[in-house]
Amino acid sequence: MTLLRHLAAAVVAALLLLLLSVKLDAFRDYQLAQVTYYAIAVAGLTILIGLSGQLSVGHGAFMFIGAYTTALLLLHAHWPLEAVLAASAVIAAVAGGVVGVAAARLRGPYLAGATLLLAVALPSITSRWQGVLGGDQGLGVAVNTPSVLGATFPPTRWLAWVGCACALITFVLLANLRHSRIGRSWRAVRDDEVAASLSGLNVARLQVLAFVVSSACAGLGGAMLAIVNASATPGTFALTLSIQLLTAAILGGLGSLAGAVWGSLVLVYLPTYITNVATSHGLSSSVGANIPIVVYGAVLILVMLLFPNGIQGGLRRLFGPAAPAAAAPFSVLRRRVPATDNQKEGTS
Repeated sequence: MTLLRHLAAAVVAALLLLLLSVKLDAFRDYQLAQVTYYAIAVAGLTILIGLSGQLSVGHGAFMFIGAYTTALLLLHAHWPLEAVLAASAVIAAVAGGVVGVAAARLRGPYLAGATLLLAVALPSITSRWQGVLGGDQGLGVAVNTPSVLGATFPPTRWLAWVGCACALITFVLLANLRHSRIGRSWRAVRDDEVAASLSGLNVARLQVLAFVVSSACAGLGGAMLAIVNASATPGTFALTLSIQLLTAAILGGLGSLAGAVWGSLVLVYLPTYITNVATSHGLSSSVGANIPIVVYGAVLILVMLLFPNGIQGGLRRLFGPAAPAAAAPFSVLRRRVPATDNQKEGTS
């Protein structure tokens, strides 16, 4: 029943998005495509942090892997688009498994530091292998609109459709995984690793699996990013991207797939709206460029003060039943320190 419910919700969402994209102009279709690749990557990150309790600050690195895999396959292998997207997700998942195994003994800020280093270092390899990866200029990514849609069909609408399809498939798979035995095991590990281990769960394997799933989502999101932007360049995958993904996951609500959508909407539409307002009020380009950053930070602080569980948690509290218990945004930074002898005596 859970699978059927998720499939039905995906079909309804697909119809609504189809009707919406037809009504939008080319720029709005482009923004919708942007929302989809952010939502895919943020959904994977919110599963990793909110469900399994592992903190990653470098998920832009896996988007980098997905984007360059897509660029190389389209440039040299000429694979069909669906095969390229699947391969990008698989290769990013393999990379996530390697990182997950290497970071299996790390917790909290130490794991965050390791993933942060990965996000900083990985884009620099484009300068070392310029002949393959294009150096600072990156690689071009060209995807043609199917001829059956007609010569006048807007390319941005086709990209929005592809992005929406990828996002809906990803969300259905993650939603079912979240409600499966694996999802319940992740929550147990997140809440108490020692208790989960004593109950027979393989904590290390579950944590690596969470990294694999989350990295696959980031790889697919990176593939769509390269396709939508028609290029894969190292500057796109700077540390700022990883911080944006983490911020969107926290804003939307960790552990909530709907929160990934809310966070991605804020990530795409808020800076554009604030920039337009600044321009309409005659502010200079240098001043106007910094206003979205200030407003973005203010929104983050406001949401954290009013809705500690993010936008989705606030909506559940205001308009619906109480949201399921989720890890607080920064609870994964807390370390479980064994009780000292004095503390044990005091509680006995």
